[in-house]
Amino acid sequence: MATTQQKIFSKIVLHNKLLEQAELEEMFEQFTDPEIIAKYLVKSGKLPDKKADQLLALYHKQLEKQGKSEAAGKPASAEHKESAAGSDSQQQIDEAAGIDEVADSDSTAEARPDYGGLPPIKVDLGGDEDEEDLPLLERDTDPPDTSPAGEAPRTTVGGVASEDKAVAVDPKAKEVIHEILREARQMNASDVHITAGLVPMVRRAAKLTVMDRPVLSPNETEQALLAMLDDGRRAQFLEHRDLDFCYDGGEGLGRFRTNFLSEQAGMDAVFRLIDTEVPLFEKLGLPKRVEQFTEYSQGMVLITGPKGSGKTTTLAAMVDLLNRTRTEHIIVIEDPIEFVHKNKKAHINQREVGTHTKSFGNAMRAALREAPDIIVVGEMRDLETTSLAISAAETGHLVLATLHTPDALRTIGRVLDVFPPKEQGQIRAMLSESLRGIVSQQLVPTVDGNSLELALEILVNTPAIGNMIREDRTFQLRGMMQTGRKLGMILLDDSLVRLVNEGRISKEEAFSRATEEEYVRKELGE
Repeated sequence: MATTQQKIFSKIVLHNKLLEQAELEEMFEQFTDPEIIAKYLVKSGKLPDKKADQLLALYHKQLEKQGKSEAAGKPASAEHKESAAGSDSQQQIDEAAGIDEVADSDSTAEARPDYGGLPPIKVDLGGDEDEEDLPLLERDTDPPDTSPAGEAPRTTVGGVASEDKAVAVDPKAKEVIHEILREARQMNASDVHITAGLVPMVRRAAKLTVMDRPVLSPNETEQALLAMLDDGRRAQFLEHRDLDFCYDGGEGLGRFRTNFLSEQAGMDAVFRLIDTEVPLFEKLGLPKRVEQFTEYSQGMVLITGPKGSGKTTTLAAMVDLLNRTRTEHIIVIEDPIEFVHKNKKAHINQREVGTHTKSFGNAMRAALREAPDIIVVGEMRDLETTSLAISAAETGHLVLATLHTPDALRTIGRVLDVFPPKEQGQIRAMLSESLRGIVSQQLVPTVDGNSLELALEILVNTPAIGNMIREDRTFQLRGMMQTGRKLGMILLDDSLVRLVNEGRISKEEAFSRATEEEYVRKELGE
């Protein structure tokens, strides 16, 4: 016969739908102690740690109340009825859930236990006499209002204080982060990593280093980061627990591509520093051939590379050149907007996905009806966007876009693989005509580790290369690019070899980033 402890445990588990009846019976055949069952469920992966803690907290609460009732010489059901007499329905719920009544505003309120994700429980304990001895359970999922009189009620959602959709934060708290960002700019860092409970870190020359600053406590980190958000973004973060946006700190601080996230330690953030001015081609060290890609009136130019390779910066430099030299309409679609372009000769519309448009695809469809001459796509990340970009390039627009691919050959493969196999022949023909060029780039740490060097691969679409794309002979592209150096073409491997020979990067870095390592080793005499 089941013990009282097992019955209390069973009721909580079943009515919270943590296990099915058959699974629970199987557990009791192996173990008699509910606490051992909870630990076994965690170890076997059937129950998260946090959920198990909530389950055991509620189990102990009811077990303790059951013991007090028996010690007083009356059943828990009678105790419940007496305590509920004359009180309103919420008080009945609180008493039934084993929660002490919250004191009035002049006294200190006892915090209600936080059982997190467990849904409300209402247990029908009809049956034998032992079951009637168990209390009726019903509770709210939200903790009580323990705020001082006159303040808005606050709850905690995954460690972040909230007031329904608004959050009470100190606007001055963000100055902690501002100081870190200012220092990061002075250090010429590319990224800042803020982690609750740790010292802030910066990325310089692709390496993370700890800043000479004190540890940020989880509460300090949370308050400072939330203070950087307006009400709309704050509500969005509290709902989704992730947020991508561009933070504008004003003239003295600059802009930052930003991600906020929640993790086990608390609320964290990553900031990518954006230059206050769009860099010129000369400063970036880009060859003349890349600049010439902006002279086309139609077609597609792709800027590719892995994360942190400077694709966005190269694209911004191209847009700036177009803005300074052509009296045309440019539509820029980004997620999020990083460099802000002011109208010079051209007329520019910058649209941010999620803020000004629902998706890249929606913005591309709309752009075709907005009379653009040039369309800039922050990333071709899906079938719809890729298809519309190729169509736009075919119908008389110049399209600039980025992809996360390491070289020209794999870029062409990635574009084609987005489409179903039956459509790839047609897309291959369209791409062979509309493609103007591909710029693949990587930023490689220098020998001294204090800066980065740009390694490039450039493909220029000639009639011969167009035929290879159309006839699915892209495996021959490397040979064609080696013979096309007079047109400005270069292989990434040759760019790495040149940087090694000039003493700017190490052989090890070149080998690790090479498309064909054997070719690079041979060229370097290894």
